[in-house]
Amino acid sequence: MGQAERKSQNNGGGPQEIWLAGGCFWGVEAYFSRLEGVLHTEVGYANGRGARTSYEEIAATGHVETVQITYNPLEMNLESLLEHFFKIIDPTSKNRQGNDSGTQYRTGIYSRDPDELEQARAFIAAMQKKYRKPIVTEVLPLENYHPAEEYHQDYLEKNPGGYCHIDLSSLPDKRKPETTRLYGKPGPEELKKNLSKEQYRVTQLDATEPPFENAYWDHHARGIYVDVVTGEPLFLSSDKYDSGTGWPSFTRPVERGAIVEREDRSRTVIRTEVRSRAGDSHLGHLFPDGPRDRGGLRYCINSAALRFIPASKMEQEGYGHLIPRLDS
Repeated sequence: MGQAERKSQNNGGGPQEIWLAGGCFWGVEAYFSRLEGVLHTEVGYANGRGARTSYEEIAATGHVETVQITYNPLEMNLESLLEHFFKIIDPTSKNRQGNDSGTQYRTGIYSRDPDELEQARAFIAAMQKKYRKPIVTEVLPLENYHPAEEYHQDYLEKNPGGYCHIDLSSLPDKRKPETTRLYGKPGPEELKKNLSKEQYRVTQLDATEPPFENAYWDHHARGIYVDVVTGEPLFLSSDKYDSGTGWPSFTRPVERGAIVEREDRSRTVIRTEVRSRAGDSHLGHLFPDGPRDRGGLRYCINSAALRFIPASKMEQEGYGHLIPRLDS
């Protein structure tokens, strides 16, 4: 059995993650966000000294500009992903891509999965035969990753005339929509049949359950919380904290794109409602009073909108690729 087949069996064909560094992360993200099979991209900093850095500090901390890529291995396998990667980098150039130079612009392939790293090293070995100079792209376990500042996310979508060292002319002009077909929303009758009255009231009718009288407000088990409607992963137990409000509270979602924010004017105070991407389920609200050392956000979520999957069952339910993040 090949590695790719073995991996597909291990995670149930669910999404996988890889982190690629190929110079300025604006262009790398823009490139991969347009590829079929890529579900989500996020720019960030990785493999430097210390858990935190910033755009102004990365030269000193040794972090590299990196793009986190979540992909569907049934549509885009790792080898194809890396073939695309090598189309947009010079793997023999050390600490330089395009007009940018410095350790933050080195090329690299990073993963939390040893099998993925093994495949990446085999890919590098095969590609070396096509180059006269040694390939200097590093292949290492992911360390000290955290997302970049918000203004860097989807930068070339927000700033079409921005600098990019990568030729995007062979790809669609705009970012493709986030893929949600892995987590399809059931029809109205099926929803009424499968959801409890409280789950239906919260997710479909935008209701709010009572504080301190719900399943997960004081829940501390290790695992993942998914959309009760579609199964799309939403929050990790490692990002849950006790806010004292009586509802489950999280500092961040599994993926920035998995949560949709909307202005809520249903009360005298304007609030930010949060909904799930694939299921359009009402989840709760977002507030700026979370732990400051963890980003300052509080995702206040209704338990009825969530289904909890313990870490011991994540592999068999198709969320095995997220297990390493429970301890990050």
